[in-house]
Amino acid sequence: MTDKNNSMEEKEKMEMPQEPEVNEEGKHVHGKAERETESGKPGKEHSKSRKDKTHEKIAELENALAAMSDKHLRLQAEFDNFRKRTLREKAELIKSGGETVLAAVLPIIDDFDRALLTMKELSEEDPAKIGFLLIFNKFKEFMKQQGVKEIEAMGTSFDVDLHFALTKIPAPSEDMKGKVVDVIEKGYLLNDKVMRYAKVVIGE
Repeated sequence: MTDKNNSMEEKEKMEMPQEPEVNEEGKHVHGKAERETESGKPGKEHSKSRKDKTHEKIAELENALAAMSDKHLRLQAEFDNFRKRTLREKAELIKSGGETVLAAVLPIIDDFDRALLTMKELSEEDPAKIGFLLIFNKFKEFMKQQGVKEIEAMGTSFDVDLHFALTKIPAPSEDMKGKVVDVIEKGYLLNDKVMRYAKVVIGE
C-alpha cells in the first residue's frame, strides 16, 4: 500500500507544471537572460549597431546630395557666363564684322578729300563739282550708316587714345600749345572703336 501511495505522489509531481525560475530582481529567467545573436552580441546591442549604420548611410547620402547640388549650381553659373559671353562676342562681331572691308575703303575717302582741295577754285555752280559732291556725300552717308565716324582732331587737345602724333612744331598761339595744329591723315571710329588713328602735328 505504501509503495502504491509513493508511486501516485511521484506521478502527481511529474504532471504538475514546474514553476519558472525567478532571478534576484524578480524577473522570470528562461534559459538565458537575453538571447545572443549569431555574432555573440546581445540583441539590444545588435539593434543599436543597425541604427548607427542607418544614420551613417543617411549622412553619406545627404553629403552626396549636397555635393551634387553644389556641382549643379556651379555648372549652371558657368553656362550662364558662357551664354552671356557668347552673346556679347556675337554682338561685337556683328558691329565690327565689316571692319576689314571698311578700313580698306578709307584711302578712297582720302582721295575724295584731296580731289575736293583741287576743286576749290571751281564755281559752286560747276556741273562737275556738283556731281562730284553729290557722289561724295552719298558715299559719306553710306559710311555713316555702317557706323564709321570721323575723329575730331583739328584744334582739339592731343589724345593718345585717338591721335597719333607725327611731330611737334611751335604753337601759333599760347592757347594752341598741346593741341592739334595740323591733320596729316584723318582718323576714323567704327562704332566708337578706333579703326584708324588720326595722324596729327602738335603745337608746343
